[in-house]
Amino acid sequence: MAAERAGAHRVVVVGAGIGGLVSALLLARAGLQVTLVEAADAPGGKMRRLQVDGAGIDAGPTVFTMRWVFEQILDAAGFSMADLPALTPLDVLARHAWRGHEPRLDLFADRERSAQAIAEFSGAVEAQRFLGFCRQAKAVYERLEGPYIRSERPTLLSMGRDLGPRGLATLAGLGPFASMWSALARHFRDPRLQQLFGRYATYCGSSPWEAPATLMLVAQVELDGVWSVEGGMHAVAQAFAALAQRRGASIRYASPCERILTAGGRVRGVRLSGGEELAADSVVFNGDPQALAEGLLGDAARGAVPSLPREQRSLSALTWAVHARTQGFPLERHNVFFDDDYASEFSDIFRARQLPRRGTVYVCAQDRGGATGPSGAERLLCLVNAPADGDRRAFDALETDPCEQRSLDLLRQCGLQIDMTPQQVIRTTPHDFHRLFPASGGALYGQATHGWMSSFRRSASTSRLQGLYLAGGGVHPGPGVPMAALSGQLAAATLMARLDSTSRSRRVLISGGTSTRSATTAAMP
Repeated sequence: MAAERAGAHRVVVVGAGIGGLVSALLLARAGLQVTLVEAADAPGGKMRRLQVDGAGIDAGPTVFTMRWVFEQILDAAGFSMADLPALTPLDVLARHAWRGHEPRLDLFADRERSAQAIAEFSGAVEAQRFLGFCRQAKAVYERLEGPYIRSERPTLLSMGRDLGPRGLATLAGLGPFASMWSALARHFRDPRLQQLFGRYATYCGSSPWEAPATLMLVAQVELDGVWSVEGGMHAVAQAFAALAQRRGASIRYASPCERILTAGGRVRGVRLSGGEELAADSVVFNGDPQALAEGLLGDAARGAVPSLPREQRSLSALTWAVHARTQGFPLERHNVFFDDDYASEFSDIFRARQLPRRGTVYVCAQDRGGATGPSGAERLLCLVNAPADGDRRAFDALETDPCEQRSLDLLRQCGLQIDMTPQQVIRTTPHDFHRLFPASGGALYGQATHGWMSSFRRSASTSRLQGLYLAGGGVHPGPGVPMAALSGQLAAATLMARLDSTSRSRRVLISGGTSTRSATTAAMP
């Protein structure tokens, strides 16, 4: 009977980012009638690719981590990792440099090698502190994976119950309401190491001075493995789109959703920009939740989620996709260049709402990752954090050119020269990101993870509008490709649980986590 109900159920997924692709794949696998509509002419969302000087460059996420997430999703859909582009594990997780300072510091997939590198960089005592930091990061990750990452958005009550005494003790060991920066100050004495590991807060679009100490779990995520992807991260999105179609999902590109249609207090379909209406019993929205709150999908969906104040937005970015020759600095695939005043970067962005005067520069060298680099021009994505004010100002050349020159100067001070001409670079500003992802202001990570209560404020898989489910980086469990993929899995699992009339729980724990009294495991065929 459940299969009969599922087979008759029509779902429209709005947005072909990784969250929407995962939802479409799993719901089609479950036998639902799935149509995915996407405004762009290709899948991926933020996992986009730009053509620069004849070269295809990943211009969004560049790091593939948490392989187990994709293994689990593919297994649930009847596929395997062999159906994705080939992955190559990276020996060097990232190379780090500081303005005018030697030596460089590499972090490795092997933590003992990282400890040895830190000992040479900062002394044996700091190396031991690093190992202690890794132990605490692993403990935090292990405690939070089930009750937080794998389950629909928790409450204070459910978190306390799901964590249990040992989990609560682990979090208490971080310090009540501790910020990430204060926790790092307890672990490390070398300010450069505080700076390096504080950067993990930016992976969630946040300031290390305001992010909770629990975000140190990102260190464990990286130590579990970082991979490069054959064809780039955009190829992952293309692969998931193809798999969803193999399972019966229909995908329509160049089909912007103009309105979510309702009747009797629940969704009944969507209207596309050309006026065509698609009937649906459920809709999965894989976009910035603020687009709903601002009424961009119609007044009926305006109250589906709470509005996000501008000051709670995550980081945006100013990026340069470059195809040019480099010289000097021996790039790895992932490289981070730090300036001298780290605190000013976040004060500029979150308080002054301006491009940083001393911003950290991330460089993804997409042709690197082996023993030798390319002999000619290479593909680079350079990124500087920025305020998510793309809906308020244009970020024109008068503002962005000085930031670019400051960034290039930092790279030169660290030994890297990029010989680029105007034809060899495409710039993307917060205003551009806002146009690509409406209502975001250019925020790349949804809501900033600021304060210990932020985990409970992020939008859940469900919404206030019956039949409307949410997926994407702005939805629990948060930003990043694996987290957005998990959000798509949670949305699909939650929708399927609602189709089962015997399910009375409003929280869902996806398979693979630890079952608790407050969570229902949704069976995905």
